[in-house]
Amino acid sequence: MPDSGDGPDAHADDGYVELIEADALWDGEMESFDVGDDEVLVVKVDGQIRAYDGICPHQSQSLVEGDLEGGILTCRAHEWQFDVRTGQGVNPTDTCLLRHDVRVSSDGMVQVRLRRRSPRPVQV
Repeated sequence: MPDSGDGPDAHADDGYVELIEADALWDGEMESFDVGDDEVLVVKVDGQIRAYDGICPHQSQSLVEGDLEGGILTCRAHEWQFDVRTGQGVNPTDTCLLRHDVRVSSDGMVQVRLRRRSPRPVQV
C-alpha cells in the first residue's frame, strides 16, 4: 500500500495530501493509501473519484481487499456492502463509510483531505 504521509510535500497548507495521478486510476478501480495513521480508500466509479476510510466499520478489515462491482464494494471479511457513490451501507443499511474531501489538482493529481468522524455520545 503506498504511503503518502512521510514525504516532504505530503501535506499542503490547506490539509490536502497528494495520493495518485487521476489518470492512473481507471473506472471501477480502487487503491488504498496510508495517510499518517489512517488508511484511505480511493475509488473511481462512473468517472467520479471519491475517498473513504479504508477500514470496514464492522470488523476493521481493509476494504481494498474486498470486491468492487457495479459501484458496490463488498468487504471480504463478512460481506458487508457499501455503495461507493455515496458511502451508504447496502447490507446492512444502517451504516456508512466516512467520506473524505477529494479534488484533482491542475497537474492531474488526486488530493484528499481527511475528515474526522464525530465521536458518538456515551450512553449511560
